Amino acid sequence: MNIQKWRLQRGWSQQQLAELSGLSARTIQRIENGQPASAESLKSLASVFEIDFASLNSEQESMDTTHTPEDERLALAHVRRLRRFYIHLAQYLLAIPLLMIINLVTYADVLWFIWPALGWGIGILTHAAAVFEYYPFFGAQWERRQVEKRLGRPL
Repeated sequence: MNIQKWRLQRGWSQQQLAELSGLSARTIQRIENGQPASAESLKSLASVFEIDFASLNSEQESMDTTHTPEDERLALAHVRRLRRFYIHLAQYLLAIPLLMIINLVTYADVLWFIWPALGWGIGILTHAAAVFEYYPFFGAQWERRQVEKRLGRPL
């Protein structure tokens, strides 16, 4: 929303805008951070900035629809994948030292804990590549090059 831009153009602090509009400074902060404002708050701000309430209200409504439910669903799915990766990493970081201690206490001549550490470590790396979408060999750049090659276009 342009509230912050208009406030800064006039050289006002959030506290000054709050006093001029009759709103709290916290309400001004919330609106500037993109949270929805009530009609009363928008009317107060419109009168302070001497602009039409309808234009300010339509701007608020357009901001509310910037993220579609599909965007929110994809963001939530990514956050869940990220959480599962961090849980997986934490399990690895707890289990491998425990296996190392067991190995060194019971049979220190053969370091067998290295094999589960390597195997599980490879699993962690592939999980990270999937979550953080890091595909060095067959990623988007590789696909683009292959399409251009197939179409006979210069790279």
